[in-house]
Amino acid sequence: MARIFISYKRNIEPDTPVATALYEALRQEHDVFIDTTIQVGEKWAEIIQQAIKESDYLICLLSGSSVHSEMVIAEIETAYHQDKEHGKPYILPVRLNYNEPLSYPLSAYLNPLQWALWDNNFDTPRLITELKEAILGGQLSANDAAKTIDETAQKEEIPTAFANMPHDLGSPEGTMPHQSPFYIEREIDQEAVNALNDIQGVTITIKGPRQMGKSSLLNRLLVEAKAMDMRTAFIDFQLIENAAMENGDIFYKQFCSLLSWEFEIEDRTEEFWKIPLGHVQKTTNYLQRHLLKEIENVQILLAMDEVERMFASPFRSDFFSMLRSWHNNRARGGVWTRLNLSLVTSTEPYQFIADLNQSPFNVGQVIELVDFTLGQVSDLNHRHHDPLTDVQLRQLYDLLGGHPYLTRRALYLIASRRTTFTEMIGNACEDNGPFGDHLRNYLFRMGNQEKLKAGLVQVIKNQRCSDEHIFFQLRGSGLVKRIGNAVMPRNQLYADYFGKRING
Repeated sequence: MARIFISYKRNIEPDTPVATALYEALRQEHDVFIDTTIQVGEKWAEIIQQAIKESDYLICLLSGSSVHSEMVIAEIETAYHQDKEHGKPYILPVRLNYNEPLSYPLSAYLNPLQWALWDNNFDTPRLITELKEAILGGQLSANDAAKTIDETAQKEEIPTAFANMPHDLGSPEGTMPHQSPFYIEREIDQEAVNALNDIQGVTITIKGPRQMGKSSLLNRLLVEAKAMDMRTAFIDFQLIENAAMENGDIFYKQFCSLLSWEFEIEDRTEEFWKIPLGHVQKTTNYLQRHLLKEIENVQILLAMDEVERMFASPFRSDFFSMLRSWHNNRARGGVWTRLNLSLVTSTEPYQFIADLNQSPFNVGQVIELVDFTLGQVSDLNHRHHDPLTDVQLRQLYDLLGGHPYLTRRALYLIASRRTTFTEMIGNACEDNGPFGDHLRNYLFRMGNQEKLKAGLVQVIKNQRCSDEHIFFQLRGSGLVKRIGNAVMPRNQLYADYFGKRING
């Protein structure tokens, strides 16, 4: 009897009916978890985390709605890292009448896997049989059926001109395409782009809480760099396995191999690793004597996202000192002046790096993203064809505080007629409301981190946080902000929602 977790988008068709049918069929032979089995009053976030960790299989239902669900993505991400570290749960993806290429990060987690297809209710019995066989050691239909889905297809470009039809509104989820008309360019964005013009090379740090547009800005930097004929490499630390983050020998070799792959250069890691030097020296030699040597006469940009994952690594000081030394090496001239670095972090690095002289985060161009101003929210409203009046716009700003993602989501839902302004405001703090998926994701990620939750309660009740380390964690998560000496919830929505759901 296997332990199975079903991940799906709640209160959506066909997701919920299919999930229910799978649960009823599979629980006859297996121990199956679905969120409807959680009792009222139970700590659902901790229960879901534990259920994923104890599962042998995670069945994820992928639909046009679920692929944008923060909770579904969080559950798949948890299972992905759990599998890399402990060998389970094995992920069984099912596409529910959804034939589009997966977007990042789901593409990174799921594209290498086989999946099953479901087009309509007549496919449900076949899907149940196929999943039962996979659980018993078989495989999903994957490769034959996959031919109907072109994972390498280019996404349809978002038009640069506005139109009054909902399908022109794009999607509020994920990293924004470079050409999206809904990207609000801030003055500091152009500062980052202009920094790439430094012929001596530059280090650019992009800081800010989650869902501020950091990855979107990094994406724009990569596009601009390519337009300037730079060679580019992109490394997302979120996809590096925990085992590598804890073992320097594994990590630095993987890091060099990733650089080779991204720059499309022959991977000679094994050869360089035979030299009796430390990991940092080997990696530096690999960059200087192989990659920069092979990529001649052009600038390169090494862009790194989610680098805060390194802060939990036992060799974080060595790694960040290495990056700082690469920055300093530009003063020596030569090939080092062709190296440009861009680092993205949502966590304040200074609490993890004792010696600031060894930090790469306080040199070069530091870009710190903040919430939208009322004027920028008004601009975004106009780009959605002005669905809100000036009075409603002010109410939205008072509720969300200019939160870039939530503001974009709110305007998208109203402009596409998926809800009204009155309904959105009335249901804003509900688990099944317009922001429910986002809010529940926060509770899920906080899990059993009682100190973090206690710190958030202290902020909500007393506008202070006595533990500076907890404050940095909460601010990096995007939940709180500091105004003068006071520590406040980032917006009224967070204050209302978490004030009701977290016990102090």
